[in-house]
Amino acid sequence: MAVRKVVHIPDPVLRKKAHRIQRFDDPKLQALIDDMVETMLEAPGVGLAAPQVNVSQRLIVVRLPDDEHSREEYGEDAGVLHIVLNPKIIRSSREMVDGVEACLSIPGIYGTVSRHEAITVRGQDRHGKPLSIKARGWLARVFQHEIDHLDGVLFIDRASEIWRYEEDAAGETVETALDESAERPA
Repeated sequence: MAVRKVVHIPDPVLRKKAHRIQRFDDPKLQALIDDMVETMLEAPGVGLAAPQVNVSQRLIVVRLPDDEHSREEYGEDAGVLHIVLNPKIIRSSREMVDGVEACLSIPGIYGTVSRHEAITVRGQDRHGKPLSIKARGWLARVFQHEIDHLDGVLFIDRASEIWRYEEDAAGETVETALDESAERPA
């Protein structure tokens, strides 16, 4: 296993629709999966899509934190590793929830994004076996964010506001609203 380089905007791979995975017995695919898990954990992040490591394939890995606070907040979802190939959202709740998002491919930028409160994802595990995951709350948000990556969509495309945190001259953290037209890639 190895930590892979996470690509940043404006790398064109982040704007392409990723290719469906057909061969599950490919050792390179299995190595990619292991590398993506290691890369996500090292970052640290809660999700990673293959295009973020410069591979245009429909593969995501997701894992919510597993510390004491996270176990209280996320319950049984905390610390569970999800590896999903060819993921597709097949059901979405009508209820939408605003939340703050960030992305390993857009360092230092944050945004408020409205997402479905609950979803059902279908896909395949690392060996091609069909799987279905029902997700709510933060887990549902992470899945939607990562699946968007597979279609070339970034959270800043969906954000109602975006900002960055910067340090001022006194070393205090200051939130700075961004001119959205200048920050959003074409």
